[in-house]
Amino acid sequence: MINFRLVRHLWLFLAVAEEQNFGRAARRLGMSQPPLTEQIQTLEAALKVKLFDRSRRGAHLTAAGAAILPAVRKFVDQMQQLELAVREAAAGQTGVLTIGAINASMVDVLPPILERLRAHHPGITVAVREIDSVEAVPMLRAGDIDLAFARLSGEGDADIGTVPLVEDRLAVALPRGHRLAGKPRVGLAALADEDFVMFYRQLSPEYFDGLTAACKDAGFTPRILHEVRSVASQVAFVGCGQGIALVPAAYRKLAPDNVLVRPLRENLRVVTTAMAWNKARPNVLVEHVRAGLVGRRTPAKQEGPIH
Repeated sequence: MINFRLVRHLWLFLAVAEEQNFGRAARRLGMSQPPLTEQIQTLEAALKVKLFDRSRRGAHLTAAGAAILPAVRKFVDQMQQLELAVREAAAGQTGVLTIGAINASMVDVLPPILERLRAHHPGITVAVREIDSVEAVPMLRAGDIDLAFARLSGEGDADIGTVPLVEDRLAVALPRGHRLAGKPRVGLAALADEDFVMFYRQLSPEYFDGLTAACKDAGFTPRILHEVRSVASQVAFVGCGQGIALVPAAYRKLAPDNVLVRPLRENLRVVTTAMAWNKARPNVLVEHVRAGLVGRRTPAKQEGPIH
């Protein structure tokens, strides 16, 4: 049975933790300060720990308070989703689908999928959360999201199903005045002495490892000068003269005037977006999305070591 009093106390704790001040938290919650203070004290007594150090400067988390904060945040978020689902069920809605998506997939991959989904299920609610590729599988396992759109190969994980949706040929982004800018195609080996702008590996390990493996196959280890969070940032750094970058060829359409995107001589392809789901968590809406994608993807022939 749900202890609704504890739920409320945790909600109040989160407000004070975020505001770092009882007065501001009380105003945010639409209540006066004394009962807020009293209920936090009740929570501390129930947990047998002190959660806040109080002073004239405000309320700061103790070590115990900081330790439970991430779990409380997640719990409150889940309770909000539960509350939304209950309200929508009472109003005749038919379900909630939570999607985690990397930024790049929100531009052209996700919109038509959502349009088809809403056309067939007009009563559903779709919640989209921006994620990094490395977060996709843990969030699917935890049930925090139902579907993920990220850079994933799907190898080595029996519980997570994946479907590659978008593949592209690998290209190199160069400053306009670069010595190789005049060539129609650039061989990877010609980049051996260059400074590279790369993704942080922790954001998309498979993608990062595929790029570095391709360079090693060409006879060199890339000298990574800068690490960034997106392909758009890679291109921007190249435009600022901070190095060169390996990017999907489609980014030539988005490159600024001071950046040229040239195809590689090697036909290396990358999965820029894959759809993933947890096979251990059956979901009718996920199955509908999967069914709608059957026959719509034309797999590109893999001719290089990058996946």
